[in-house]
Amino acid sequence: MLIGENVSRETQNRLEIFVELVRKWNPVINLVSKSTLDQIWDRHIADSAQLYGLATGSALKFVDVGSGGGFPGIVLAILSSGEKADHVFQLVESDQRKATFLREVSRVLALPVEVHSVRIEGLRVQNADFLTARALAPLAKLLSFASLHLKSTGTCLFPKGSNYKSELVEALKIFSFDYDLIPSQTDTTGMILKISGLKNA
Repeated sequence: MLIGENVSRETQNRLEIFVELVRKWNPVINLVSKSTLDQIWDRHIADSAQLYGLATGSALKFVDVGSGGGFPGIVLAILSSGEKADHVFQLVESDQRKATFLREVSRVLALPVEVHSVRIEGLRVQNADFLTARALAPLAKLLSFASLHLKSTGTCLFPKGSNYKSELVEALKIFSFDYDLIPSQTDTTGMILKISGLKNA
């Protein structure tokens, strides 16, 4: 079951199909660490799902960079579809095999997802309402991606571990931004960084 989320049976079924696809493909292309596969609902699904409630608005465009095995991008798209929300999701993953997996999941689950198998720097400008990334890069690097692909009024949602304070210090040397620290529901030492008003310092 999806810990801490009140989801419909249809959404739960889609999440279960997604988990089975991850389990099926993981031995071949290493979508998640083998050591975390048995904790996939807590370590990956719930960790990704907690971002969804932080994204408010209608007809939103999400860009998920470094999507990997679909965390958080696919999870967010499943939750959005379950609510019949009119959101679209652009998933960016340069690894061709992982991009193929993401496309297969999107096809099987009929998700509002487009997969871009390019490096983030080579992606056409997206003008996203929300930009997400999980376990991809230090905050300063993530914000350099956001500066390319986020609307001026857009928001970043980045789950971070216990080193979030030092990453904030480094990022604030390069960029000016507002941020909220939201305690992670799945990592007692982690925070979700909700960042807006991004500008060069």
